[in-house]
Amino acid sequence: MSNIAIGQYLPYDTFIHRLDPRVKLIASLLFIITIFFVESFVGYIPFVILLIAMVSIGKIPVKSLIKSIKPLIWILLITGLINLFTTSGRTLFTIFSLTATYEGLYKTIFMFVRIIMIVVSTSVLTFTTSPMELTDGLEKLLGPLKKFGFPAGELAMMVSISLRFIPTLFEEAQRIKMAQMARGADFESGNIINRAKNMIPLLVPLFINSFKRSDDLATAMEARLYRIGRERTRLNEIKMTKTDSLVLILFILFCSVVIIKFFI
Repeated sequence: MSNIAIGQYLPYDTFIHRLDPRVKLIASLLFIITIFFVESFVGYIPFVILLIAMVSIGKIPVKSLIKSIKPLIWILLITGLINLFTTSGRTLFTIFSLTATYEGLYKTIFMFVRIIMIVVSTSVLTFTTSPMELTDGLEKLLGPLKKFGFPAGELAMMVSISLRFIPTLFEEAQRIKMAQMARGADFESGNIINRAKNMIPLLVPLFINSFKRSDDLATAMEARLYRIGRERTRLNEIKMTKTDSLVLILFILFCSVVIIKFFI
């Protein structure tokens, strides 16, 4: 469990933790949209400074951020190699009739930095906002769409359950793997096909336990009178404060300046 960063919440009492979840959701979305308008490394400087400030204020360990990036390493490498060898420009080196270019290297590094910043920004959101707060914030933001038949409450609940049970499933998979290895199962040796076959003793009990867990969750929700589409009362209602409004306005201004500078 300690090696999993996805879906984990760090229960600290910081300025970012106390912000309204709607503010953090909107800020994260604006951050991701705005960063795609940047076309140079110099343009990344304000975003890097902002991320460092948020990580510091939120007391988020660097190790946790690294764990968030780890699952994307192979995706980054594959897309990086594609950009490196398919982008036309000045020749950097040639291998097996494939030509890498300086422009491809620039594009690869530029993409790496962009994806890492996006992952870090979303990690700040999940590390500083509990699943319940995320559910309430998302449901409040999507609330106006209910008039058009959009299932805002159901979507928010699905997101909350997913974030809550991703670490649990990883932990259970690790426990089943250790149990199967104690019985002589081998998940490491052999070619890709053999490794895939060897994963069956891991996947079958994991799926069975997942379905059992989902059935138990559905029973528990019904026992607590949860009904799809019905308005629910909450113990702690989220409310926007002056501080929340000020932070949101400042973030919108920051993103607006970046976008306007791009068009100018």
